[in-house]
Amino acid sequence: MAITEIEQLEKILPLRDEERAWKEKGESTLPLLISDTLIPLLSLPEIRKQFVPTVMENEDRIGNLDPQEESAHQGTGRLVHRYHNRAAFYTTDRCFAYCRHCFRRRFTGHLSGPAAYEEIEEAALYIKAHNEIKEVLLTGGDMFTLSDEHIDRMLSIFKEKCPDVIFRLCTRAVAVFPERFTKKLMEIIRQHNSGAPFFLMTQFNHPAELTEEAVKAVSSFVDIGIPAFNQSVLLQGVNDDEATLIALSEKLLTARIKPYYLFQDDPVQGTAHFRVSIERGLEIERNIRKELSGLGMPQYTADLPQGGGKVILTHAYYKGCTPDGRYLFETPDGETRYYPE
Repeated sequence: MAITEIEQLEKILPLRDEERAWKEKGESTLPLLISDTLIPLLSLPEIRKQFVPTVMENEDRIGNLDPQEESAHQGTGRLVHRYHNRAAFYTTDRCFAYCRHCFRRRFTGHLSGPAAYEEIEEAALYIKAHNEIKEVLLTGGDMFTLSDEHIDRMLSIFKEKCPDVIFRLCTRAVAVFPERFTKKLMEIIRQHNSGAPFFLMTQFNHPAELTEEAVKAVSSFVDIGIPAFNQSVLLQGVNDDEATLIALSEKLLTARIKPYYLFQDDPVQGTAHFRVSIERGLEIERNIRKELSGLGMPQYTADLPQGGGKVILTHAYYKGCTPDGRYLFETPDGETRYYPE
C-alpha cells in the first residue's frame, strides 16, 4: 500500500529530524505520497531525497508557486497555451508518487481530480480552433493515474477533434509505478496511435530508477512505435555530478530512451534545497559533453521565470572572429581551432 502519512513512513524508514519536522512544523503545499515500487529504493540517498519530505520545504520562501506563469496563459480551465505552437493539458492533479522537487506543486495533489469529459471537450475544441498548435502535452499530475476507460475516452476526444496534432504522453509512472502499464492499457494506447504520432516523455533522474520493471514499461511503448524521450531535472544531492549523469544517459540509451532535457530546477517555493547553481550546471554540462555522444547528450535547459520560456544553457565554444576573418573556437578539451569564412 502506498505511503501517505509520515507515521507510516517511520515504521519502515528511520526518519531524520528534518524529515520528521516536515509535519510538525506545518505541511508544505505538496502532500506525501510514495508508491510501493519506490519503497525498496529509499535506502539510496538519491531516491530518498526525491520523495521523502523535509522541513526545508516549509521554510523556503524563495521564488513563487508559479514561476512559469502558466496560470496567466490558460486557454481553457485545464489547458495552458504558453508557447505559440504548443499547449499543455492538465489531465489530473494526481500522481503515483509526489516528487518533492515538483514544479507544479500549486496544482499537484490538491484534490481537483481528473479532467471531466466536458473539460476535455472544451480543450479539444480550443486546440481545433487554434491551428497554430502543433503539439499538446498530456500532463498534470500523471495521466496514467486515470482509469483505462478515462484514458480511452480522453484520447478518443482529442484524436477525433485534433487528428493532426502531436501528443506527448508525459509520465513519471514508468519509474515509480511501472505495473500500471498492463496489456489492456497498452492496447488502448496502440488503438489510438494513428495519424499524428504519440511521444512518450519520461522523467528518470538517477540510474537506479531504471529498474528492470521500469525499462519493461518503457519498452511497451517503444515496441508499438512510440519513441521515448527523457526529461531529467538537475537536483542537488541526487544527480549533480558528472559520473551520475553520464551513467544515467548511457543507461537511458540502452533502454531505448533518448536523453532529451536536463532541466535547471525551477525557482518554485519549497524547492530551494534542490537547486544547483547555474555556474555549476554549466561546468557539469561542459564536462559530460566530453564523454557523451550527441545521441546521449541532453540539452541543459532553464525555463525562465515570468513566463520567459526555455533557453538552452551551454558553454560558449565560439570565441569571436580574428582580424583576417577566421572564426575562433575552443574545443571541448580546451584547445583552440580556427574555422575559415
